[in-house]
Amino acid sequence: MLSSISNRIEHYMDLLAYRQKLVAANIANADTPGYRTRDLDFQFEFLSLPEGDSPRAIEPAGLTMKNDGNNVSLDREARLLAENALRFNVASNLLKGEIRLLRKAIEEGRG
Repeated sequence: MLSSISNRIEHYMDLLAYRQKLVAANIANADTPGYRTRDLDFQFEFLSLPEGDSPRAIEPAGLTMKNDGNNVSLDREARLLAENALRFNVASNLLKGEIRLLRKAIEEGRG
């Protein structure tokens, strides 16, 4: 059984995957008239959402609306993609470390 830290890392990675889908949808709809950017309040979702529950997409405030009613900023979405990739790499390395510790404890227990 993995530790509670591992469970929190897994929850964090699930939220990152959800955000990745939202960012991909935003980019795909960058030229769709009337489309509104979707994201999630990452900190709120991580700290208060029970693990296993689905996060809620929100419309971020303060984005510039274009004449066609679309408010997707490709610069913002590109930044979120890069940020998400960094966060995912850090989280996966932390999870790998937790698994290594568990494996080492199991191997030492056999001896």
